[in-house]
Amino acid sequence: MTDSDTGLARIPYVEGVLSAEHVAETAATIAAMQEDCGSVPWTTGEHTDVWNHVEAAMAMLVGGQVEAAERAYAWVPTVQRPDGSVPMKIVGGVVEDNRGEVNMTAYLAVGVWHHWLVRRDIGFVQQYWPTVRAGLDWVVSQQLPFGGINWTPTESFALLAGCSSIYHSLRAGVALADLLDDPQPEWELAGGRLGHALREHRDLFADKAMYSMDWYYPVLGGAVRGRDAFEMLETRWDEFVVPGLGIHCIDANPWVTGAETCELAMALDGLGDHRRALALLADMQHLRDPDGRYWTGWVYASPGDPGSADEPRDVHWPVEHTTYTAAAVILAVDALGEVGGHSTAGSGIYRGTSLAPHFTELALECGCPSADELSSVTGGPA
Repeated sequence: MTDSDTGLARIPYVEGVLSAEHVAETAATIAAMQEDCGSVPWTTGEHTDVWNHVEAAMAMLVGGQVEAAERAYAWVPTVQRPDGSVPMKIVGGVVEDNRGEVNMTAYLAVGVWHHWLVRRDIGFVQQYWPTVRAGLDWVVSQQLPFGGINWTPTESFALLAGCSSIYHSLRAGVALADLLDDPQPEWELAGGRLGHALREHRDLFADKAMYSMDWYYPVLGGAVRGRDAFEMLETRWDEFVVPGLGIHCIDANPWVTGAETCELAMALDGLGDHRRALALLADMQHLRDPDGRYWTGWVYASPGDPGSADEPRDVHWPVEHTTYTAAAVILAVDALGEVGGHSTAGSGIYRGTSLAPHFTELALECGCPSADELSSVTGGPA
């Protein structure tokens, strides 16, 4: 039986790191943890959040689990509220944290655009467009004066990593709007203001600098590109990257995590830095189990630091396999597989090449020098 007969010819792989069979196995482990309602929790019995759920759907789609992926998408409208938002945390079909979260609400746009790139199913796009549109309308209604997006309606601060992802979601949303000939100028305006904040006013976001996500997400989400992106990643490379293991989740902890490592690999891929991206993907494979599941992370022993009874070293932690780690691996394989021609049509979803163009910075209210300069060129408000 050939790969073409089994469908593996359509599944991405990276030579010398993960085969198509490996990727298919990992996609199957995500599907195995899917609940009957279609929800994909972090791990069996744990909670579901819509961002990681959509990421799992994207990974299952490119990993050959098409039916499971589409059941996952069908679940999202069932948890959307009348105002367009989705709740923070759902456990076994019951809402455990009712707060509306902007990044989770926005991310369906990326998933639906990714499905379009892979399947070219216009009926699917039309089916989920009302959910995407209501969600992004709610998200942009939460924008703060400096351009960031409020984390929830009840907390007056914006998260840098989450807003970087929202920038990506807005570009996907505008691409969907263009596809369906349903223009959304408010999203473009909000995206321009948000992009400016991510490039010029990162100090106005909540201080989460200890987390690696705040370090690389402005690059992964696409708001920061070119030389600025390389310089941003170089500033803290040695603090977060552990050669041979992956990257830290938190700067000072001897703990590497697979999902963050794969996301940084995709950020590097978006900059054309395939050498370091491939090295990171290969480095984190120590978290793979023989059945294709992935441990969340690894607490390692530094030279001269063997740990203690209270702080063990050289152990998996937390002691669980997570769907979001597996999903990040699959999407990183798809992105990096493009170099060798072993990817799907959705492989550029984080590279940004298939998204709507970057937004024009208009109607900036921050009063910074770059906003004033823009105003003098456009004649618009600063």
